[in-house]
Amino acid sequence: MAPPRGACGASPPGGRRWRTGRAGSAAAAWLGWALIGAQASALAAEAPAVLRESAVASAKALGAATLAVARAGNRLVAAGERGTVLLSDDAGTSWRQARVPVQVSLTALRFVDARTGWAAGHLGTILKTEDGGESWVLQLDGVRAAALWAAAAQGGDERAQRLAQQLVEEGPDKPFFDLEFVDAQRGIAVGAYNLAFATSDGGRTWTPLSARLPNPRSLHLYAVRALQGKLFIAGEQGLLLRSDDGGASFAPLASPYKGSFFGLLAARSGTLIAHGLRGNVFRSTDLGASWQKIESGVPVSISAAAELDGGALVLLTQTGELLTSRDDGRSFTRSGPGAAVPAAGLAVTADGQVAVASLRGMRRVALP
Repeated sequence: MAPPRGACGASPPGGRRWRTGRAGSAAAAWLGWALIGAQASALAAEAPAVLRESAVASAKALGAATLAVARAGNRLVAAGERGTVLLSDDAGTSWRQARVPVQVSLTALRFVDARTGWAAGHLGTILKTEDGGESWVLQLDGVRAAALWAAAAQGGDERAQRLAQQLVEEGPDKPFFDLEFVDAQRGIAVGAYNLAFATSDGGRTWTPLSARLPNPRSLHLYAVRALQGKLFIAGEQGLLLRSDDGGASFAPLASPYKGSFFGLLAARSGTLIAHGLRGNVFRSTDLGASWQKIESGVPVSISAAAELDGGALVLLTQTGELLTSRDDGRSFTRSGPGAAVPAAGLAVTADGQVAVASLRGMRRVALP
């Protein structure tokens, strides 16, 4: 199944090759590295240039492909190709470029308040901001992630050590797809081929989670959300996981679908929506124990979802169409033409409308 937020030439542990995705990303696959354990820090200077060079400031950035958008107080923050981060303080009417220390594609954003947030993306990148997205600090990249994974595998079984060694040798070629933070300290990032890291100190340190996940085929992890003290992960081939202990362990959930889930929406009501390939939408009101199929009325993949301030739920299709539910996800109806562009991300604006991240830049869309 195609990844929902860009494709790269990443090599998986065990040799499974990346499949061409739907949101054309320019991030390259950087192979042939031999960074082992503690040697990673000493060899950090050999990291790809896109991990060491700041995003280029350009007027063209305002029309660049964007893959994610999030609300930070009354501000909107969008992110996308080549490290581009855009800010809007007028509900998405106009945008300006922020300072970013990398040039990799950014696929996910998460804010816990108006100033504190994280971005994640290709080459194992995680960034943090403490000024509402004006500037960012690199907290994790694929070089360090591989070294941490290798260190965690020491003393483990032979397969874990072999996969860790292969990850180190392949270098920082695997992307993160989603982020979740339950507060300013505790967060989790998930991505390609079972890539998963957690932090309990606001991102100063990150710990590999992959060994805790019941995902023996290293399926892609596309989404992570917290709901009522539990953590949920959704991914490729119907993968659904839940943690009841803050991420210390995960268990598989019975999945209602064998195709890929590209996103999760945790509503304030306690309803959980899983959405993905070919317009498939499923609803759970018992924390993932059971699922009800919801007819979306569309045949295309659903890229993102958001909850309006008034409680309505909105889904965004790959083609930029909006679907709205005003009955807590029991049904969805089409909400006009939407953004009418290849779309990847969705956020609610301060004035109750929506901002859409698309491959043709940001779009503000008024809801009926």
